[in-house]
Amino acid sequence: MDTTLRLSEPRELLALIPHQLGFRPAQSAVGVSLRPPSGEVGLVVRVDLDALADPVDGPRLARGLVTHLDRDGARRSVLVVYTDRDPRTEPDHAAHAAAAALREAAHSALGDVPVWVVTPHGYLALDCRDACCPPGGRPLADLEGTQVGARMVLAGSVVAASRDDVGRIRRAPAEPRRAVARVRRRWEARGAQAVAAGPRAVADWRADSLAAWRRSLAQGADGPAPATGSPLGRVEAGLADRRVRDAILVSCVPGTADLPERAVRGERPDAASDAAVGAAVAAIVDPQVAVPPPPDVRRYEHVLEQVVAHGRAGGQAPALTLLALVSWWRGDGARAQVLLERALADDPAHRLALLLADALAAAIPPGWVRAGGAGVAPG
Repeated sequence: MDTTLRLSEPRELLALIPHQLGFRPAQSAVGVSLRPPSGEVGLVVRVDLDALADPVDGPRLARGLVTHLDRDGARRSVLVVYTDRDPRTEPDHAAHAAAAALREAAHSALGDVPVWVVTPHGYLALDCRDACCPPGGRPLADLEGTQVGARMVLAGSVVAASRDDVGRIRRAPAEPRRAVARVRRRWEARGAQAVAAGPRAVADWRADSLAAWRRSLAQGADGPAPATGSPLGRVEAGLADRRVRDAILVSCVPGTADLPERAVRGERPDAASDAAVGAAVAAIVDPQVAVPPPPDVRRYEHVLEQVVAHGRAGGQAPALTLLALVSWWRGDGARAQVLLERALADDPAHRLALLLADALAAAIPPGWVRAGGAGVAPG
């Protein structure tokens, strides 16, 4: 969403930030890029408050934040600190050190950086000692009646209660999980038999795994997976195979038609799959050829969420990584970051998760955003 704000209206900006992040920050410092000519909100970047306030690492983190904001085209910036109390009467509060670190780093590129503070009870300007910001700040109720907040709600924006909640996927009931697990184990055994039988059998198994993904999209777009007859077990087993996972990724990109099927069935599946993934990743990442996610992108997320909800605990790195990639693609960097953390907890060496984690750490937006879309919000 492109939103133009004036610095004389800080409450509009404060109302927008949770919607941009997707959750209500806590113990956080949020840097906001304001682009010329009239203060369009661009990149929104959240870091831990204590990290930015750290006397050793804080200045380096601040310089990195300013670099990201500058690359986003910012000519001004605002820092918003989320903490549990009004820091103005506490000289050693982390808000002061965090503000000093960012202001020092931003002085040449962005000039003076206003710092606002949001607590569970109020909001205030860190430097304000006047009646306009009484002890404890102005009431948070002021933020509920803003134009930006109303527009975001009407647009269907939902703000999670915490950062962890944006990536929370509720486990399915026990019986559907057992049904999916039985299918998964049979399909894993079928895959092992295919490896022993030779390349053609492996290609058939991969193609059937991709077909299960297609069926899941058709069956599961409007509700939870059925307890029996669900292809989710085949999808879960197939995602452990890099060729199948890559073909599923390709299938999410508009205009790929039967390219995923050709990638898993081709005479040279390695070359075909690599080319397909290269084209799909370019359509997501490269601003020269990038496309936005399709209007029905939620279908893909829903099926992947169902795989995680019904799948083996601790073994969901492939599905979680694809979920994170799709979230990042549509501009939800906060959710992508949380999902990636879960993926890397399941498999610290998962290559695609590590690559995406590098992009998020560098605050790189998806290609369609860099080509002229709205700002994104890394976690």
